[in-house]
Amino acid sequence: MEKLQANFDAMLRSTPTVFHRYMFDRINWHNRMLGLVGPRGVGKTTLMLQYAKEKLDRNTTLFVNADDLYFSIHHLTDLADEFAKRGGTHLIIDEIHKYKDWARELKLIYDYHADLNILFTGSSILDIHKGSADLSRRAIVYSMQGLSFREYLNMFHLIEMPAYTLTDILQHQVELPDKFRPYVYFSSFLKQGYYPFSQEDQFNIRLQQVINKTLEVDIPQYADMSVSTARKLKQLLTIIARSVPFKPNMSSIASMLGVSRNNLSDYFLFLEEAGLIAQLRNETGGIRGLGKVDKVYIDNTALMYSLGGENTDTGNLRETFFLNQTRVEQDVITSDISDFRIADYIFEVGGKNKKQKQLQGSTNGFVVKDDIEMGYMNIIPLWQFGLNY
Repeated sequence: MEKLQANFDAMLRSTPTVFHRYMFDRINWHNRMLGLVGPRGVGKTTLMLQYAKEKLDRNTTLFVNADDLYFSIHHLTDLADEFAKRGGTHLIIDEIHKYKDWARELKLIYDYHADLNILFTGSSILDIHKGSADLSRRAIVYSMQGLSFREYLNMFHLIEMPAYTLTDILQHQVELPDKFRPYVYFSSFLKQGYYPFSQEDQFNIRLQQVINKTLEVDIPQYADMSVSTARKLKQLLTIIARSVPFKPNMSSIASMLGVSRNNLSDYFLFLEEAGLIAQLRNETGGIRGLGKVDKVYIDNTALMYSLGGENTDTGNLRETFFLNQTRVEQDVITSDISDFRIADYIFEVGGKNKKQKQLQGSTNGFVVKDDIEMGYMNIIPLWQFGLNY
């Protein structure tokens, strides 16, 4: 216990508190058991440490990592029992998916320690969802994605802007800070700004490690895959990266990979839930629903550059940015006549010379243009959708 407390102190000392991710104020921290899940590298651990540092009593709080050596000879329930006896009120467990029987033991802790609040994070959303059935009546689970353009400006350039609703953006309510030129920063965000660790040394190597661990560890563990099957995931991601956005021909891709068509649908879903791709569905399901998949995208623009390098297609980048930044607050679906649909609005995404042709006859159509700072009428600057959260 003393070693765990010492590790916690060290982590608190190195935790910055100047900037908070968008989820910090959205979580109901009063829930007795809550989880925060999402792709690797989006800042879940930092957010939990910030909450502990700023809002909790250090004397009654403990933060542990689920793969700490302590748990090679102790159970989570053992730790909770001892911590509760010492007057502990908040137990925070990082990377809970690395603990084998996490769901069962969290359930026991919740049932046996009514005065103990349990908070946990999971780097793999797959494992959390797989094991959460026993916790469905106990745990509130939140999902977090990477940085918005607005958060990136604040975190790395100290440029503060409020979050704007979709209605605000479409009605040209966005106000620029004095002397702010968005395209001074926009290309850098597209290349690496989605991840909070983007300004650390060797970002590209770190991002490749995130991709590899997701493909080689997270998904195979969840799906009980063999090593050879895990290699198929890498091949599939490579195919997607070279083709996006594309309408998946499952039979053709299954033949290329040497897998069954039925298994391939599962592989796409695994990659989506792990934060590596996004599947755009029709109106019966939305971005995370059960509708028919119309297009497949790489999840975010930083991943696109990591997988495709400088040869990354500009048109694909624009569409990926729009989908990635709007899906947090809205259900984004496919459109029969344009690139995207949100509620009753349709959006055609392109460069500054993009025409209105595909929107003719639509009363709620918008042209989303890159390379312009401000919009007018139904012309909206692409970068402004990065202010949505």
